[in-house]
Amino acid sequence: MSSKSAISEKDFEKALEVGRPPNISRLFPNSKALIVAGKVIDRGLSAKGKAMTIAANGRNHFVIRGALRAAERADAAIIIEIAKSEGGASAYCAVNFWNMATWVDALCNEMGIRVPVAVHADHYGIKSTKDIETAKTEIPSMFDAGITSIAIDASHMPDEENLLANLALNRYLPSWAGYETEVGEIKGKEGLSTVEEALFLIKGLNAHGISPDWIALNNGTTHGIEQSDAGIQVPLTAEIHKAIAPYGVSGAQHGTSGNSSERLRRIAQETRTTKANVATALQMISWGVKVNEYGNAFLDEKGDFIKVPGNGMTEEMWAEMVAYGKGKNLKAGDYKKLNLPFENKLLGLPFDVRERMAKGVEDFVYELLTQVFNAQDSASLAIDAILRKNSFDMGPKAERIEDPALWTEAKIRERAVDIQGHKGPAGNFDD
Repeated sequence: MSSKSAISEKDFEKALEVGRPPNISRLFPNSKALIVAGKVIDRGLSAKGKAMTIAANGRNHFVIRGALRAAERADAAIIIEIAKSEGGASAYCAVNFWNMATWVDALCNEMGIRVPVAVHADHYGIKSTKDIETAKTEIPSMFDAGITSIAIDASHMPDEENLLANLALNRYLPSWAGYETEVGEIKGKEGLSTVEEALFLIKGLNAHGISPDWIALNNGTTHGIEQSDAGIQVPLTAEIHKAIAPYGVSGAQHGTSGNSSERLRRIAQETRTTKANVATALQMISWGVKVNEYGNAFLDEKGDFIKVPGNGMTEEMWAEMVAYGKGKNLKAGDYKKLNLPFENKLLGLPFDVRERMAKGVEDFVYELLTQVFNAQDSASLAIDAILRKNSFDMGPKAERIEDPALWTEAKIRERAVDIQGHKGPAGNFDD
């Protein structure tokens, strides 16, 4: 179903009037792009039920363009995101925390996109006290630039430090913004998250009046190039989501590239997940690299990617990119670092080549949204949420349940001693 038939002009105009948060209205006063808080996207998918939408890591222009077009075709609310490693102060992509909203706004206006779109800063990593101090300035700067949702990721730290970092930084987030927290580094089958760890984090936040929209878990996936379709532990995810259900938190599924469609359907159908991150697969498809149905890139006998002739960029540009990568001694998993040096070269390709790069992403994302994630028609439901509230601010999903007197810093440190769990070796929590 096309959103042009699903969303009435009257409802769309009203949503534009009241549904865009203050930073977006200030930055883009004449825009017809419905950029909204991350909370709005979660509400739309939650209203549909047994559905999640893509959080597309916009590592390049073509990924963003293609993902937006797919969402429009599917009448699906969508999230465009970039992680700190991809788009932070030491970015390896041209798209970053401070220009992503401008790119999204421009493309929505150019293409007449009318579905609600959140602009999410993913994996905003906190690894030390120094990072917390930097974040107190950097996070507001990102919202100044149009970010409407953020993931505070201190998941590699001990449980008490993770919770305390989230508490320290929450005051720097607008109350209306989408907010994701994380427990357990993304590292595959090692150090899987537990119910106890998730409850510790969510209860501690709730005691301080903080209601996350999403929690991400280490539920069996990894980031980057998967070697098989093994990964997500659906029963574990469902168990944790059931335990934290009184606190109104939805799931955010990381590391989807390489997981089978059937497993992703089960995550949508059997858990409370409303947000599914897809990064590596979209990058590879935009480039024209051969992938399987899971978005997992094929490698030849030498361990090199296989470029599909006539797909993605030109063969000449691909040869130049490969040569550059070999000159930098980049392994297959590090090809993501080619985004920044090649963005302008890719934008300089002929129109038909640029179009097929975006179209490859569009078709892949549309299939995910409609055949796997069950996200079709969620755009209308997200707009309904705006109109019911008559506001850009959806408010918290849960009231305070826990006693703040039992969750002081001293009590938090005391409680953390009793948490049982083996976190395993260091994980990949950056993107």
